[in-house]
Amino acid sequence: MKRVSPFTCFLLNPGPVNTSLQVRKALLRGDLCHREKEFSDLLLKVRKNLLKSFGLEKDYLAVFITGSGTAALEAAMISSLNPQGKVLVLSNGVYGDRMARIAEIYQFPNRVLRVPLGEPFSLEEIEKVLAEDHKIDAVAMVHHETSTGMLNPIEKISRLKSMKGKRLILDAISSLGGEALHFKKSSIHVCVGTANKCLQGLPGVSFVLVRKDAFEEIKNFPPRTLYLDLRTYWKEQEKGGVPFTPSVQTFYALDVALEELLREHVRGRVQRYGLYAQRLRQGFKKMGLEYFIDSSFHSNTLTALKLPQGLTYDFLHDALKEEGFVIYAGQGSLQKKIFRVANMGNLKMKDLERFLKCLTNVLKKRETKK
Repeated sequence: MKRVSPFTCFLLNPGPVNTSLQVRKALLRGDLCHREKEFSDLLLKVRKNLLKSFGLEKDYLAVFITGSGTAALEAAMISSLNPQGKVLVLSNGVYGDRMARIAEIYQFPNRVLRVPLGEPFSLEEIEKVLAEDHKIDAVAMVHHETSTGMLNPIEKISRLKSMKGKRLILDAISSLGGEALHFKKSSIHVCVGTANKCLQGLPGVSFVLVRKDAFEEIKNFPPRTLYLDLRTYWKEQEKGGVPFTPSVQTFYALDVALEELLREHVRGRVQRYGLYAQRLRQGFKKMGLEYFIDSSFHSNTLTALKLPQGLTYDFLHDALKEEGFVIYAGQGSLQKKIFRVANMGNLKMKDLERFLKCLTNVLKKRETKK
């Protein structure tokens, strides 16, 4: 088999994703001091275009963090949780557990409603927990649980009777720009995203979208951190400044990526990803591969598949990488049980067609490598 450079591979992992040539070329704009007017103008433009992309200019504000999606998630939770309240964390995967871990580390009063990986939440159980525990004033959950490829029903959960008056903190790191997400219908107070997934930018910049009325309350909470305090960033970014050194060149790339998103429109990107997922799943079905979760819960951007008997992930990964495709392993207890194929990023249908042919050939040669 031919060996392909890892720098020319198609990334079928859930971020970082393949980006356009224009996004990559943006890194070559040159060096710039973050205290200069040119960066201030860039920051204000990126904030404006991010909100514009999702139609949120009127009711939300955007706060950027230099760091991964996890950095923005941690900033969102520790800045928006009321120290006198209690947070209910909904977890049905690795990333729901991550939210619970953040609450525990910072010693916020919390309750975790945990269901097995790949299982849907019971709306009745959520309603029951909220109704019986009046100290809960916030609910934290993941929209797209990429450890299993499950899309959680954010709108249904947000409309529960007992959700009234509760702040909703949403990890949309792997869904924003790739899934239909109605901020108003879902009454999202705090939403976390990142540049390097469905926005098709580069790693290094993440952000928090906060509803303006919720931020008025958040501003009164005491700070729990220096670097990750949202209010510190917001205060500086409102006037085009930054409290700490940002990843300047990555903002160049995000600027171009958002311009691309505005041209394609979020609806168009969601539709494109949906077509990719549909085609991949047709191919998987033809090969006889089994889904890890019920297909009715599938996200638009990732499919988790059971490893066929007699085939190890390492063999599958290495064989596909030699053909120029990078897939993703399972996490935690699923590490040796599943593999994941994402379809977010700057991909073309012809790329996915070739991937399906390569996967078919690899499966024909299945063997166990010990």
